[in-house]
Amino acid sequence: MGVHRLYLKSRWAVVFMLLFLGILVTNVEVRQARNEISDAHNQVRLAEGKIRRAERAIAKGRRNAEQKMAKAQAAMAEAHRAETVANEKGAHIETISSTLGGLVLLLLTIDALLLPRLVREARAREPAPPPAAFQCPEVECGEHDPAREPFLFNRVVSRINGFAGELVAWWSVLAVFVYYYEVIARYVFNSPTNWAHEAMFLMFGMQYLLAGGYVLREGSHVRVDVFYTRLSKRGKALVDILTSVFFFIFTLTLIWTGWTFFMDSYQVNEVSFTEWAVQYWPIKFALPLGGMLLLLQGLAQLLKDIAVLKNPEAIELDAEVRPGS
Repeated sequence: MGVHRLYLKSRWAVVFMLLFLGILVTNVEVRQARNEISDAHNQVRLAEGKIRRAERAIAKGRRNAEQKMAKAQAAMAEAHRAETVANEKGAHIETISSTLGGLVLLLLTIDALLLPRLVREARAREPAPPPAAFQCPEVECGEHDPAREPFLFNRVVSRINGFAGELVAWWSVLAVFVYYYEVIARYVFNSPTNWAHEAMFLMFGMQYLLAGGYVLREGSHVRVDVFYTRLSKRGKALVDILTSVFFFIFTLTLIWTGWTFFMDSYQVNEVSFTEWAVQYWPIKFALPLGGMLLLLQGLAQLLKDIAVLKNPEAIELDAEVRPGS
C-alpha cells in the first residue's frame, strides 16, 4: 500500500495512500449500493405478490379489484426503475473500486522491479553514520544443548520437546498472515471469512499446551526464586525434587482429564457452534499430548536432580547451564 515508499522517503507514497484511501471509500459505497439493490429486489417481489393477489381478486369478481391491479402495476414499475438505478449505481462504483485496485497492483508490480535500485539510491542519500559510541555489551544466555544431557532418556526427551516448541513457534508467523488476510478481506473487500478468527484462537490454545514441555526445558516458566538462587547446587536439586510432587499431580491430572475431554469429543463427533463447524476432537487431543510432553520433561529433570543430589559435581543443573534464563 505504499508504506515501502515512506521508508524510501519518496513522494510516491502519497499517491499509494490516496489510491488506497479511494478503495476504502468506494468499498463503503459498494456496501451501500448492495443494500439498495437488495431493497429494490424486495420491492419487486412485494409488487409481484400484490399483482398475484389482484389477479385472484379480479378472477373472483371482487369490487375494487381493478383499482388494486392498477396500484400493483404502478408499484411494480416503480420497483423496476429503482432496481435499474441501484444496479447501475452498484456497477459504476464497482468499476471505480476495481480500477483503483488495479492501479495499486500495477504500481506495486513496477516497484517490485525497481525496488533494488530505489533502495540503493535511498542509501546513497543517507548521511554518513556518526562515529561508534560506547555500547553496552550483550548479555549472553546459553542455549540448551541436548547433547549435554547426562542420560539417553534426557537427550531423547529434550530433542522431542525442542522439535515441538520450535514447530508451534512458527504457528505465530502463520497467525500474522491469516489475521492480515482477514483484516484486508473484511475492511477492504467486504468479504469477511467465517474461519480465520476461530482457527487462530484454537491454534493458540494448542500452541500454549504443546509448548509447555519446551518452556520447562528452557527454564522459562514463572517461578519465585528469591530463596532458591541462594541455595547450593545440592540444595537446589533437593528443592526441585520435593516440589516436583505438585508438578506431577498437575501433569497427571491434565493428562487424565484431557484424555477424557478428547474421547468424549471424538465419540460424539463434537463440532463448534459457529458456521464453520470445525471438529473439536483434534484440538482437544492437544490437552493429553501437551500434558504428556510436559510430564516427560519433568521426569527428565527429576532424573537430573537425583543425580545432582548424589554427586553435585557430576552434572550441571539447567539453572547453571543457562544463567540468563
